[in-house]
Amino acid sequence: MKTKRDRYLITCEHGGNVVPPLYRPLFANRNALLESHRGWDPGALALARDLARALKAPLLYARVSRLVIDLNRSIGHPRLYSDVTRTTPRETRMEILTRHYLPYRNRAEEHIALAVAQGSRVVHVSSHSFTPILHGKERKADVGLLYDPTRPQEVALSRLWQAALKTSAPALKVRRNYPYAGTSDGFTAYLRRRFAPKDYVGIELEINQKHVTREIKIWRDLRARIASSLLNVLESREIT
Repeated sequence: MKTKRDRYLITCEHGGNVVPPLYRPLFANRNALLESHRGWDPGALALARDLARALKAPLLYARVSRLVIDLNRSIGHPRLYSDVTRTTPRETRMEILTRHYLPYRNRAEEHIALAVAQGSRVVHVSSHSFTPILHGKERKADVGLLYDPTRPQEVALSRLWQAALKTSAPALKVRRNYPYAGTSDGFTAYLRRRFAPKDYVGIELEINQKHVTREIKIWRDLRARIASSLLNVLESREIT
C-alpha cells in the first residue's frame, strides 16, 4: 500500500518554435528549419494540455524553439545549443541560459522539491513528439514511453500504461524505451539524479508526429485516449 499521496506534473520542453526578438537576426532566412522537427515538437503541447486537464495537474511548458536552447538537455551537453546559437559569443549563450533555460528548469525542480517536502511523491510526464522518419529510416511506433529500467515504479507505470493503451486503442503500436533510451540525457534523467525513486517517477512520453497531421477529430480522440488511459492507471493505485 502507498504511504505517500501522489501529485502530478506535466511538462512540455519543446512546445513551440518561437525565437525571442533579441535573437531573431540569428535565424534570418531559417524559417524552414524552425518549422521542421528540429525546431520544435509538433503536437506535444496539445497532448500535454490534455494530460494536465485529465489529471488536474499543473502544466509547465515552453514555446521557445530548441534551436535557441534545448530545455531537454543538461548544461554541458553538446546539443544544449544548436548549430545556430552554439557559435555565438559566450555572453550571448549565458544570456539565453539565464533568460530561458534556468527559469523553466528551476520552476519544475522547485515544484517537485516542494511536493516532496510536503510528503508527496511526484509523477511527472514530459510530453514530446518524434518525426516518423529519421535519416531515411522509419520509426516503427505510434507512442513511446521512456523510463529508467532500474527504477521499479517507472517500469511498472510504463508497463501498465502500455497495457491500458493496448486495451483502449488496440491499433496503436506502443513501445517502451523507443525511439530513444529512457536513460539518455533529458529532463527526466536529470530529475532522477535530484530525487529518489520513492519521491519521483518520471516518464518521457513520445507521440509519432504522423498522428498530429491527421484529421482533427482523430488526433483529438487519440490524445483523449492517451490521457484517459494514464488517468485510469494512476487511479488504480498499482504503482507502489
